[in-house]
Amino acid sequence: MSEFSYIVKTSDQGIRIDKLLVNIIDDYSRSQIKTWFDKNLVLVNDKAVKQNYKCQAEDQIQWQVPKAEPLDIVAKNIPINIVYEDEDILVINKESGMVVHPAAGHQEDTLVNALLYHCDDLSGINGVKRPGIVHRIDKDTSGLLVVAKHDLAHESLSEQLKEKKVKRAYQAIVHGDIPHEYGTIDAPVGRSEKNRQLMDVTEKGKAAVTHFEVIERLHGKFTFVKCMLETGRTHQIRVHMKYIGYPLVGDPKYGQRKTIDVDGQALHAYHLSFEHPVKKEQMEFEVPLPEKFATVLENIRKSN
Repeated sequence: MSEFSYIVKTSDQGIRIDKLLVNIIDDYSRSQIKTWFDKNLVLVNDKAVKQNYKCQAEDQIQWQVPKAEPLDIVAKNIPINIVYEDEDILVINKESGMVVHPAAGHQEDTLVNALLYHCDDLSGINGVKRPGIVHRIDKDTSGLLVVAKHDLAHESLSEQLKEKKVKRAYQAIVHGDIPHEYGTIDAPVGRSEKNRQLMDVTEKGKAAVTHFEVIERLHGKFTFVKCMLETGRTHQIRVHMKYIGYPLVGDPKYGQRKTIDVDGQALHAYHLSFEHPVKKEQMEFEVPLPEKFATVLENIRKSN
């Protein structure tokens, strides 16, 4: 563990200590510095303080930087579709069937395993199990997600997500003939009280908003739709479409018993836009439907 110190200047007086440390320390993000306060690693005049402490002139600030937690995830040479890459971020077009990060039952062959093989550095804000992962998409959902190479990029992207500045749009095939062209589903999503392995619309859930738009109606049996996320709850689109009576085709958790075999839900994250965390330029990406999804859609169009 490394130790550092700083004497507060007159011009620094009255500034919150966490903000002062962010200003004087270049190599660590606000999120990382917050963890030092949680662990009582920041002292003022030899006493531990909270992150909202107001600095006084001549205060002696001492802080300790803990050693990085060793990474126990194995880097694996797994092909990934990189849509964009620079020194700060990657944008990945994830294929259906790939888990984003290690979890119970999926310790290897995840996107994180592949990223660790491809990149020397990834952000550590989400811990050793989720390096670089700013947001995720389900195992059987294909499409775009952004990965942060360092903590400052991660912090900026997370803030944009929180402020709803990241735009995410999906394409999906649902059961049933949606009668209206547009709609908004505003219903809280949380853990199901009947089955803790599932999510559900519940009063105890967190606010969740999904906008949808009909792209094409398919013989009165199915509808091809565009879904736009305003929030990003677990399984949000899948839960919301089931809630209004139009579950996703192929969805093993929330779909109908009799459905089309798509090896998972017919859901593709085709559009992603955000402000570059360092260059501050607006970035926008779109990818086409994967072949399997496109084939299912075409077969439905040809059926009676």
